[in-house]
Amino acid sequence: MPKNNQLIIDLSDTFKTSKSAKVIIEEIDDIRSEKIELLKKASSDPLFLSDVAEINSDFEYSDKG
Repeated sequence: MPKNNQLIIDLSDTFKTSKSAKVIIEEIDDIRSEKIELLKKASSDPLFLSDVAEINSDFEYSDKG
């Protein structure tokens, strides 16, 4: 995001002024280190591991090609 907190959107020439547009801006916390920590926790979470095992079982034969 620019330091001046301005967002400029160039619309195509085919966009007529009589049309409306919806622009949604969400603030996203994208901190890689936090995501890595969550992945580390998931790798030892019994419920997560159970879900992965179930998915592997469901696709066991279809993945063999």
